[in-house]
Formats: sequence, C-alpha cells, structure tokens
Amino acid sequence: MLLHVTHETRYEYSPPVETAQHLAHLKPLATGSQKLVSHKLSIEPAPAQRSEQADLYGNTRAFFALEATHDRLVVTAESVVETSQPVLSPAVARELHWEAVRERFCFRKDATFDAASEFVFPSPYVPRHDDFVAYARASFVPGRPAFDVAMDLTERIYEDFDYDADSTEINTPAVEALAQRKGVCQDFAHIMIACFRTMGLPARYVSGYLLTQPPPGQPRLVGADASHAWVSVYLPGEDDGSGGSPGDWVDFDPTNGRQPGEDYVTLAIGRDYSDVSPMRGVLHGGARHTLSVGVTVQPVGEVVDAQSQTQTQSSTQDKEPQ
Repeated sequence: MLLHVTHETRYEYSPPVETAQHLAHLKPLATGSQKLVSHKLSIEPAPAQRSEQADLYGNTRAFFALEATHDRLVVTAESVVETSQPVLSPAVARELHWEAVRERFCFRKDATFDAASEFVFPSPYVPRHDDFVAYARASFVPGRPAFDVAMDLTERIYEDFDYDADSTEINTPAVEALAQRKGVCQDFAHIMIACFRTMGLPARYVSGYLLTQPPPGQPRLVGADASHAWVSVYLPGEDDGSGGSPGDWVDFDPTNGRQPGEDYVTLAIGRDYSDVSPMRGVLHGGARHTLSVGVTVQPVGEVVDAQSQTQTQSSTQDKEPQ
C-alpha cells in the first residue's frame, strides 16, 4: 500500500518568541514492512540552522533553530510511504512461553548482550508499579506462549478501557489511566508496556499513523486524523545453546485490539513517549501559545485524484467568460 501522510503542527505565540530551538521526530522509519519513498519537512519562518541525525534507536531527529522574533511557527511534514503486511520472522520462537523469555533477560555473568534488554527497565512514562502486575496477571498465564500473552493483553485493554480524549493529558501517569480505565492511544501503549516490563519482558513504544476510513458516502476530511501509538514486544529466537538466537520485534495495538497491518505507518520507536514526541523545543519569550495539529493519511491514489480534480476545476474556471 502506498500512503501519503501530511502532519502539520502550528503554534501561535503571544507575546512573540525571540529565539527558539526545536527537535522533531517526523520522518518515518524504514523497516522490514515499510519503505520511505519521499519526505519533505517545511518550516515557517525559515530557521537559521537546521540539521538531521539518527538518534540512539535509529529514528531520524530533525533539529532547527529560529533566531529572529516570530509570533507563529508552522512545521509541515509530507511523507510517502510504501507499506506491506508485517511478517513474523522465521527465527522467532512463537511457541516460547513467557517465563522462558523472562529467563533470557535475567542477568547472568558473561551472558551475550541483547539490545532488547534495555526495554525491560522502567522509563520516564513507564514506571514500575504493583497495579500493573495485578492487571497483567490475567494474561500472563503460566506456560502461555509470549506471543499469545501479548495478543491477550492487547484484546483485554481494548475491551476494558474506554477511549476518551478528555480524560488524560500528555503527562498523565500511566498508573492513573490504568485506575480510571480510560484514556487515549498513548495511555494504552504505556499501560501495556508497563505490564510487560513489570513481568520482566522487553516492550517498546511505537509512534506513527493509522489509515482511517471515512463514513460511507463521506469524503475524507483533510487534517482530521491524528498521530497514533502502539506497542512492540520482543520475541526471542530458538535456543541455539548459547542463550538463544536473535529474535524480532512484533507489534500490537491495544487501542484497536489488533496487530498493525499495512494500514499503519511507523514513525519512531523508543522507551516511551518521551523519546519520540513529534515536536519539542526550548523558547525564549512567548509565555503563552496555542497549538493545533492536523494529520491526513490517505492512499496516494486519492491524492492524485484530488489534485487532478483541482486542476480540472481551475482550468474550467480560466475558460469561463469574465
């Protein structure tokens, strides 16, 4: 599937900002099931400095600095991504029960390092708490394969929690969202990650987009979509006698109770939201601001059709008598 993503972030400042420095994670990753065809990042006003580099997790991080006074900032990322249905790596031991996975990540002297071990530990938005253990236990049945545990927990969160955009803020603790049984995709991802980590298994945060479908007979609304978040769980490979062969990360979306498919676009990965927030910055001035974000995800064919229709209408208007 060929998807076109537009992500516009708009800030209005009062009083104006004198100088600012920003970091953005807005360039989709290249993965086994995703190819980045094109990407453009537009910034208004034009920054005095800008650069790109890969962060610790392989995400592309854009830096830009504004050195002139400005009362607004508009950052628009346009990307075309070719996606395919994710396929579970043949190396993954799908039937490996979760206790065996936990055992592989227990500390042992002279053990082979596994980069996934970093995602077993707490992080700023995913602390350890007994409430996560209590909620996780119903899914972590003794002897159950880790893949089945992840799928069960995904479906439970989908069934047990209400999606309520007004119930939490960006900095709402995950344990609070767990207690009230409602929140948004960020909350559900943090809760699921916390459940896995408190049980000793690695899990990481994924930010991205989801192709949504408009109601029957209704056009797709430009800017009406939103960023999305889900979870990646690490499943080791078969034991080769040296502690296990490399495995793979497998994605699960607790907000929608399913595994992501070709209708998902992966933007960035990290320990939690703090590693992959789309925009963050340090400002001098601009004590108050308003923020608006518009995201549009659509098949490339729809974009071409819309552009052709606009050009046709424009051409017709040019020919009409004045």
